[in-house]
Amino acid sequence: MSASAVTRPWLRRSLVAVGVLVLLAPVFALAAGAVGYAEPLENVAEATGAVEHERTLLGSPLPDYSVPGTGTVVGTLVSGVVGTAITLGVALGVGRLLDRNPDP
Repeated sequence: MSASAVTRPWLRRSLVAVGVLVLLAPVFALAAGAVGYAEPLENVAEATGAVEHERTLLGSPLPDYSVPGTGTVVGTLVSGVVGTAITLGVALGVGRLLDRNPDP
């Protein structure tokens, strides 16, 4: 990321907003656990019996938004940071590609 990109006001505000959301990720996870929230697709799979036939094609490096061997809060925070960084990197890369001026 270049210095001029960081000085753009919208980009700086966006990075601050993303950082705040990442820091709040464990709060959302704890709140979801407190109210017994479950993923809607998991509920449907259990209700229809599809869970009995599930197969894992690719293992996840961060299963259930956690890091194996860490606590819930730390795992969720690390998952949030990693996921946000990957998403932000892809979005910035695509934005940079789309922002290219075809006429030099």
